[in-house]
Amino acid sequence: MSKKKTKGKKLATQKSDLPFGSEFSPSQVELPRLLELADEHEGDQKAMQEAIRAEYFSAHGGDGGGSDKNKKTLAMNCRLGMRAYGLIDDDANLTEFGRGLYDVRTNDAQLYEKLGAHILLNLKGMALVRCIQEMTFAGERVTLDSLRHALEERGIHFPKGGKHPSMMRLWLEKAGVFDAGGGGWRVNETRLRALTGADSEEFAALARFTTEQRAFLLALANSGVTTPQPANIIRDLAAATYGVRFPDKNLPQAVLNALRDAGYINFTKTTGGRGGKPMEVTPTAKLRSDLVEPLLDQLKTQLDPKLIELLTQPLDEILPALDDANRYVAGLALEALAFKLMRILGMDYIATRLRNISATGGAEVDLIFHSSRLVYSRWQVQCKNTARVSLDDVAKEVGLTHFLKSTVIVMVSTGDIGGDARRYANKIMQDSNLCVVMIDRPDLEAIKQNPASIVDAFKREAHNAMTLKKLDL
Repeated sequence: MSKKKTKGKKLATQKSDLPFGSEFSPSQVELPRLLELADEHEGDQKAMQEAIRAEYFSAHGGDGGGSDKNKKTLAMNCRLGMRAYGLIDDDANLTEFGRGLYDVRTNDAQLYEKLGAHILLNLKGMALVRCIQEMTFAGERVTLDSLRHALEERGIHFPKGGKHPSMMRLWLEKAGVFDAGGGGWRVNETRLRALTGADSEEFAALARFTTEQRAFLLALANSGVTTPQPANIIRDLAAATYGVRFPDKNLPQAVLNALRDAGYINFTKTTGGRGGKPMEVTPTAKLRSDLVEPLLDQLKTQLDPKLIELLTQPLDEILPALDDANRYVAGLALEALAFKLMRILGMDYIATRLRNISATGGAEVDLIFHSSRLVYSRWQVQCKNTARVSLDDVAKEVGLTHFLKSTVIVMVSTGDIGGDARRYANKIMQDSNLCVVMIDRPDLEAIKQNPASIVDAFKREAHNAMTLKKLDL
């Protein structure tokens, strides 16, 4: 192999999932002025770099310091950082996004909000923030080295010795996502939600409704079913998922009428007279645009776009793809299955632990979810597209709970759960505070027919755990 090819191969292995930002930092440049220089010298790389050098790096190194070559390199790195962050293109022209920043350059609040939202939603900034939050909650010290390893666990790479997360954090601090007085890594959750649109979209759509109406609407959205469903099934799913108590009678007056009047559902009575069948409820396009799509948008920065496409499909269309001969397709379907199941339960996605589907032949997927309802819990989900789940499969997940700080293990199998695996899981639940949930193919078939039946499966597993953990007082 020639030296040129070897060098190319080395560079390929150093590709970063986070944007290069060396010298493109608020501690070194002033963004409004930098945008003006980009506008003045648009389309001329050399002129732009020279203007950046003269403005910010001409005195680099002090009176006797920095060579001209080094100063030019710093200016070039700044330009490359602007390109990596999407402000300019390869030919040094302002991008549409860069032009938008230029237009609001005199308004600091708008300028840094716009840049912050772009970083979070388009440059894997949300993945970085969530990773830092997880490390902080676990009591881990956040350093560039520990952060690099934690991000690797989540499938996000940046070069050893690179300062990519630090540069990103500084820009997000300007947008208020990181608190300046929090040791550098403390996240302002309120600001984060505002910049990503969670407050203005998801919660604005729900704010007008009662607790019962919100729970019903979320349960309907999470079910992923677009055809008519019995309203009492969605009611039971909402009650089990969100801990809401619904009135025994008059569901239309208490819940359905308001949701229909707001344009989120349609419902019809299937039969008349006493003892008739329950109302059937159908989600509208407005429910999808106001609630489902914003939830999916939050995942777009962290997931394969093809997985996002799968998540829009009902469960009965995902299950057949598990048997696809293409390993990549089967692996994505397995991941989508795990997402569907946990979203039906209203869980929030944190990370995918193993992203390399080809390494397992699409036969298993590991995801992490959490919930802060009533008390905080972290759910470690292992999905296996194999004929049988063995004791070793469960043991591997138990061994990872200390590292992942999990409180619940969910084993989902498209085949059977082996007897040894169940006995081992029972022993673990007897001797620790862990809960192990087993979902197999019959459960999946039932959930395919009726998404709300997942509650029955989880209630069954919860009852088993409660029996095993019974105290002898």
